[in-house]
Amino acid sequence: MRTLIVEDDLTSRLLLQTILSRYGECHVAINGKEAVEAFRLSQQEGKRYDLICMDIMMPEMDGQAALREIRALEEGAGILSSSGAKIIMVTALDDVKNVVSSFQSLCDAYVFKPVDTTQLLNHLKSLALVS
Repeated sequence: MRTLIVEDDLTSRLLLQTILSRYGECHVAINGKEAVEAFRLSQQEGKRYDLICMDIMMPEMDGQAALREIRALEEGAGILSSSGAKIIMVTALDDVKNVVSSFQSLCDAYVFKPVDTTQLLNHLKSLALVS
């Protein structure tokens, strides 16, 4: 599994890397702008990401905007969101507006901080990324 972790908080980033590196290669971006660029480069190289864990509140470009841009890049390449990268929003924001907005922008799951390892792994299983 090839994963892009998009997180500006060092502690959260290290936790996600520790959990997800057991399942494959992990790359890191510290804001939405870097995430979109990493995603674009991975598409150009033919090495698509299987999973993107995306924080919402980040500098330069937030996770909601990055999510929309990544889905637009997939659409531009003829990839339906159901066949594209699985995107899990990982955030401290538990208000209904952000949850609804994330799913309207075609995220696949939503996990609240602090990250519960069991919950995250259950999402990965339900998305058929791990067994």
